[in-house]
Amino acid sequence: MCKGLAALPQSCLERAKEIKSKLGVLLQKPENAIDLIIPYPEKAEKKPEKQQKPTPEEASQWREGLDRVLNNSYGLAAFRSFLQSEFSDENIEFWMTCEDFKKTKNPMKMATKAKKIYEDFIQSEGPREVNIDHFTKDVTLRNLVDLSPTTFDLAQKRIFALMEKDSFGRFLRSEQYQQLIVT
Repeated sequence: MCKGLAALPQSCLERAKEIKSKLGVLLQKPENAIDLIIPYPEKAEKKPEKQQKPTPEEASQWREGLDRVLNNSYGLAAFRSFLQSEFSDENIEFWMTCEDFKKTKNPMKMATKAKKIYEDFIQSEGPREVNIDHFTKDVTLRNLVDLSPTTFDLAQKRIFALMEKDSFGRFLRSEQYQQLIVT
């Protein structure tokens, strides 16, 4: 029969309470709008650049690796469109959201984004849950206690590897990609 929490050492209970209080910060909503005021001005967001269609030679270089595709604005859009057509775009959406998270400087915005990323993509039964192992979920959850731009790095790397191994090959064989590499 389970003895409950009383059977755990006091140090474990204290550590659990500490983690719970730190995670609680992420779950708190501001009491009023004044809490949402940004303490310093952030850079104005740039308008997205018009994506220029790559030459067949440039598109052919994408075969070298998924990173080539993701570092090219047209390639990223094409890959994303391909995944949407397969109804499997949660991985690229997660990867892109993590890239955006890494650029966040404001701690309040970082906490808000981290909470949303966790709830949408990492948490079990989340609306856009990505396929990562239990260990990666645990590490990511622990990283939420002390936020940094690298909070989601392990999960992002796992999803990148999954896309590279699975979706990327199908993308290279797709009609969409094949049209880009013919002159």
